[in-house]
Amino acid sequence: MSNTSMNMGRATFYEDRNFQGRSYECSSDCPDISSYMSRCQSCRVQSGCFMVYERPNYMGNQYFMKRGEYSDYQSMMGMSDGFRSCRMIPMHRGNYKMRIYERENFGGQMHEMMDDCDSIQERYRMSDCQSCNVMDGHWLMYEQPHFRGRQMYMRPGEYRSFRDMGMSGMRFMSMRRITDMC
Repeated sequence: MSNTSMNMGRATFYEDRNFQGRSYECSSDCPDISSYMSRCQSCRVQSGCFMVYERPNYMGNQYFMKRGEYSDYQSMMGMSDGFRSCRMIPMHRGNYKMRIYERENFGGQMHEMMDDCDSIQERYRMSDCQSCNVMDGHWLMYEQPHFRGRQMYMRPGEYRSFRDMGMSGMRFMSMRRITDMC
């Protein structure tokens, strides 16, 4: 049984690098940060974890942020215009479970995961992951082995096609649970 605690995260986003310019404090999802400021170039995460997106409505490249200071998005993430939307990741307490599939629509090889996997190729002899079903917990998927490269946040649900989600050409090669590390 899943048990997700709704402990609130809190982050302050700044218009300019090095925590300068106008600021906006956030403790929930924000589909369009431009409602509050013209751009976002730096951030302080006081508590919790957030996923930030380079485009409004949780689209485009994603970047995971836990408690800490992020003084310059451009140098850290390559996001020249900063980010445009964010999601607060609720803290999950309990089991983690995800099924990964080699092909879209839950086709091909299937493997059930309950812990981090730094390389699906090494662990499962699987060269690609194109769909998944997250049953418990919140996960980060990475395009390269050893938790490197572009990321995608996965919350409980069925993901039949990463291509249809705008991740065309991206292969996910490692997965990590989002635990109480925040």
